[in-house]
Amino acid sequence: MKKTLFLALAVAALSSPAKAEDHGHKHDAAHAAMHKAHKDRMAAILADPARAEDAKRDKYRHPAETFEFFRIHPDHVVGEYAPGGEWISRTLGRYMDGSGKFNGLFFSTTVFADEKTREGVKAGAAKFPEDVAKVTGKPASDYRGFTLDAVPEGANGTFDRIIVMRMMHNLMRWNMADQEIKRMRDLLKPDGLLGIEQHRAKPDAPFAYADGSKGYLREADVIKFMEVNGFELVAKSEINANSKDSADYPDGVWTLPPTRRFDKENDAKYQAIGESDRMTLLFKKRP
Repeated sequence: MKKTLFLALAVAALSSPAKAEDHGHKHDAAHAAMHKAHKDRMAAILADPARAEDAKRDKYRHPAETFEFFRIHPDHVVGEYAPGGEWISRTLGRYMDGSGKFNGLFFSTTVFADEKTREGVKAGAAKFPEDVAKVTGKPASDYRGFTLDAVPEGANGTFDRIIVMRMMHNLMRWNMADQEIKRMRDLLKPDGLLGIEQHRAKPDAPFAYADGSKGYLREADVIKFMEVNGFELVAKSEINANSKDSADYPDGVWTLPPTRRFDKENDAKYQAIGESDRMTLLFKKRP
């Protein structure tokens, strides 16, 4: 469960057929060679001792498999929505090569009534390139951060991939999902892909529990929402599934690690469950 910007202002093919349902993706010798090169590049990044602290969550977040499922290539223009604690940025920021560009896509400031919050979001976007550069050792000019209500001129239609990681519930409960997803759609190329990882409610969960207020959403609802907003489902995966998660905690997903904000007297119980059950979905921008 990632920190939102309210509190802290915070990769390139498919996963195996056993883990994903895919609606068409080309496989040939050239693709296989490229796939291996990308996997090797990501493996080296994830194995770097400098990631020791971040690596503690790899068993729950499955970065190699997830970024591969999202088909993120080192030469892509990639956007991460609401970077927050920048756990992902510290990995993908290193993964991109000289011909690719990694972008932090921050909340549209127009949705916030509080001036202090708006200025904080803007400040987070402004310092994003410097923050990532400090970790990667690459120049800050390799990165870009901007709010979705201040998209740089010429940026629309240039993104290969955008990822929205454990953030859809906030977009829903803050009544900004339609606006933000449409702005991300504008950023994507005609064949661009958008990946979503999201805490998953049970299919029969009542709307009062699966409206985003508890951190969980129903998978079918997310798919339908994206279809209504100009996307088609390309693939879905169980990479980030967790059958131990009952997804019915009175205080929501924040009961589980890593947040563990509630019911702290039963810590051993929740540590044994681990992080949330998550849907992992890949969508294509529809003409």
